[in-house]
Amino acid sequence: MTVNYNMKSFICLFVFIVLPAVLTKEMNNRPVIGVLAQELYKPLPLGSSYIAASYVKYLESAGARVVPVKINQTYNEYERLFNAINGVLFPGGGVSIVASGYATAASIFYELAIKAKYKGDYFPIWGTCLGFEELTYLTSGKVLLTATNTSGVALPLIFTNDSAESRLFSGFPADVISALASEPITENSHQWSLTTESYNKSMELRDFYSVLTTNNDGNVEFVSTMEAYDFPFYGTQWHPEKNAFEWTRSYIPHSPSAVKSMFYMADFFVNEARKSSHQFPSEEEERDALIYNYSPIYTGSKSAFVQIYAFK
Repeated sequence: MTVNYNMKSFICLFVFIVLPAVLTKEMNNRPVIGVLAQELYKPLPLGSSYIAASYVKYLESAGARVVPVKINQTYNEYERLFNAINGVLFPGGGVSIVASGYATAASIFYELAIKAKYKGDYFPIWGTCLGFEELTYLTSGKVLLTATNTSGVALPLIFTNDSAESRLFSGFPADVISALASEPITENSHQWSLTTESYNKSMELRDFYSVLTTNNDGNVEFVSTMEAYDFPFYGTQWHPEKNAFEWTRSYIPHSPSAVKSMFYMADFFVNEARKSSHQFPSEEEERDALIYNYSPIYTGSKSAFVQIYAFK
């Protein structure tokens, strides 16, 4: 009996002394994530660039706050923001992944995140749709996209063998994985895709990213979800944020399983941001940078987005 009580005392001592110290060191429970803006095709009176409000709501739903990453800022301004936020999301859209304000800002954050990793600094990046495509360009240095019939269609995911051990999907409940694999709940709004053939031919992409899911447009197989091997970089060619927050198109899934899967995607990335210790120099600077300083505009009657934030 004495031995058992001593062992229990040791276990309790370990839990109370060691575990809280580890958790405190690793977790930032006030994560702030940047969302990259992009040029408006037709400028509005309130601005010439925008962020769809669904991305903001998506991250907020999992416990993050959002800062807009405006285009056409200086390198020093982007570097200061990089050191203040805990991750960045490159959203979907319709601008060039090579020559645009969106592309320029994305390349700066990508390079800063690469350098940070080698210094032991954790900074996650997420790319959705256009953002996914941007990541493939930034990693390979080439536009490796192929035209596909994938504009306005919801699909089930085809999971690869690597997905089970991936950082992204390994913690998902079995029912969420089952729904993603069997139900058409991932919404695709892209005209270009990274085919698995193009991925396999690119040494830069093969060595950098693990393919977690694929899809097929009826003619070609393309990569639909990926994560970097050695960096906290993630990309989906599909739109997890639309399931709960966009209502302008009939093909956007709103079923319980579709919405539930979206929240697990958001929760994963926000938890990645919690591993970053970046912070603003002061509470005042943080408050001034947050998206709360801007008001969303209702655009649902004439846009694919219910609401957007516009910036000058």
